[in-house]
Amino acid sequence: MDLEGKVALVTGGGVRVGRAISLGLARAGARVVVHYNKSSGPAEETVAEARRLGSEAVAVQGDFSSAQQVREVARIARQAFGGPLETPGVDVLVHAASPFVKGRLFDTDLETWHLLSATVVESFFLLTRELAPAMKQRGAGAIVAILDRGAFDPWPEYLFHGLAKMALWGLVRSFAAELAPEIRVNGIVPGPVLPPPGMDAGTAARVAQDTLLKRWGSPQDVVEAVLYLVRADYVTGTAAFVDGGERWVRGA
Repeated sequence: MDLEGKVALVTGGGVRVGRAISLGLARAGARVVVHYNKSSGPAEETVAEARRLGSEAVAVQGDFSSAQQVREVARIARQAFGGPLETPGVDVLVHAASPFVKGRLFDTDLETWHLLSATVVESFFLLTRELAPAMKQRGAGAIVAILDRGAFDPWPEYLFHGLAKMALWGLVRSFAAELAPEIRVNGIVPGPVLPPPGMDAGTAARVAQDTLLKRWGSPQDVVEAVLYLVRADYVTGTAAFVDGGERWVRGA
């Protein structure tokens, strides 16, 4: 897929790795819809930077715990750059929105699961249902879900977060099978690419040692994986690990 002029929706696209993905797609020539929930300031800054890069860009707010708001984000994204000579629609969906909620079995609750299920899993289901028909009509589309190691290995400290990512990975594979051949669906598993706020230097050093490459990556590493999966016309139903080999160290 040539991204020049294509429309890309990035959920959670105003902050951290989502912001890097939004700007990476803008640099590649895509017109970008930056979704956010509460981070309106950062989202608008991301849009402004995308425009400075020469891209058309807009921000759209939506609380993904509400199915109605998910559908509204999809509707706005489909029509964001439409004109009389264009078929409104989204060519690329990157689903990066995900709350990171800590909690083990006995110190979390069902409401937390409902929140994570809605914002991570159900929103991806609904967005794909809303956006896939136009992709099919255009004859091509690319969908990328941002996963993490919780999709593949037990993560007791983040029980429901990991469970949501497992379900997300299940949808990636199912959608890849159902939406082929026009639409390709893949996942990305980032490792240590961006320290969380407040992480001290000692902890950051230990995290680096828990990778085969003994260093942190960067958000740009994830961006490059997104661009590859969007452009790679013979790749679907897979997960690209961008983790410096972290999974092998943790599994040793």
